[in-house]
Amino acid sequence: MALSPLLLVGLAVVVFVGFNIGGSNVGVAFGPAVGSKSVSATGAAALMTVSFFVGGWTVGRGVVRTMGGRIVPSSEFTLAAGIVVLFFIGLALFLANVVGVPASTSMTGVGSIAGLGLATNTLNWTTMGEIVSWWIVSPVIAFWVSGVIGRYFYPHLNRLFAVKQTEGSLLALDRSRTPPRPTLGANTTVRELVGTLLVVVVACYTAFSAGTSNAANAIAPLVGAGVLDIGPGIVLAGLAVGLGAFTIGRRTIDTMGNDLTDMPLLAALIVAVVSSTLVTLLSWFDIPVSVVIISTMSIVGLGWGRATRSVTVADVREGEAPTVSVDALAADVDTQTVGGGGNPPDPEAEPTPIGDEIGSDEPTGLFKPGASARVIAMQNLVPAVATLTSFLLFRFVLFS
Repeated sequence: MALSPLLLVGLAVVVFVGFNIGGSNVGVAFGPAVGSKSVSATGAAALMTVSFFVGGWTVGRGVVRTMGGRIVPSSEFTLAAGIVVLFFIGLALFLANVVGVPASTSMTGVGSIAGLGLATNTLNWTTMGEIVSWWIVSPVIAFWVSGVIGRYFYPHLNRLFAVKQTEGSLLALDRSRTPPRPTLGANTTVRELVGTLLVVVVACYTAFSAGTSNAANAIAPLVGAGVLDIGPGIVLAGLAVGLGAFTIGRRTIDTMGNDLTDMPLLAALIVAVVSSTLVTLLSWFDIPVSVVIISTMSIVGLGWGRATRSVTVADVREGEAPTVSVDALAADVDTQTVGGGGNPPDPEAEPTPIGDEIGSDEPTGLFKPGASARVIAMQNLVPAVATLTSFLLFRFVLFS
């Protein structure tokens, strides 16, 4: 069966969107792992491709159905309408690259579909209300979960997972046995091996969660239009994501892995676990959410929790407020950072009790309120513009 020119255009846009998703998400998922030299950039791209595909193939199908038929009935999707929605998602990724601010493809995609629903008066307000509610609630959950971890558990986790990287290869091949078997490197400790594997596993988990939510952004409009089945669509999206991870993704890996040297490695792992778990759980319930906003609020919450360790609840009751700054994440100069710098804390040293810990007096630039406000503003502005533009286009151009 010959493919129509319009369908070829649609498939090309799917590849373009998936390509950009892979290029941006691989840095978020594997930046800490590559920066700490736990895995190579090539290995990160390969693991990203596989993990993203598994996430989309398993949990992500429900999100595809939500974006392809629950926000607006599938009967309202045409091939042209699907391409227009994909165009807005691709435009959001393009704008994100131009201004250097990550745009939420999920929120933009939902906004574009909502514009179609408003133009045709077929928007499912119940589903839309449920999605928007979780857009509001999920960042709050991420903030408080990370805040509790930062205040009560971070120092203990920092000591428990302290890893000192040694010189030489992590693993070696023991050729004295038949067949040869992998063994620890000359200077590698069991603690270092376990810590390195943990970093890689968390990175794969983050890539998996990205697949559960973001695979839908590349294929849902065409699935809703009935011109692409979910299975082949996820395969196509996975291949496009892999292409982006192996090519333009190297730049984002370098940025996230080497430029963010003020972000402690443990903090990056905590943020990844908290945000990825929330995204995966919501994807399980077919809710598309913004990974970037959840991650941002997780960083803020973790830093807030670390900063409040300088005072006790009794101090607050007496009117003594802590100097709250998320720069507290980088207050421990002996903490390993995302870029691999610094030394791990002493595993034998007891954490400083709450109320006795001294916060950082000199901001390190880990979190800048102005920059964060710009990120949050763009995260909400881009979907709003996409919704309005989509509505105007569908209402007065395509369906006039």
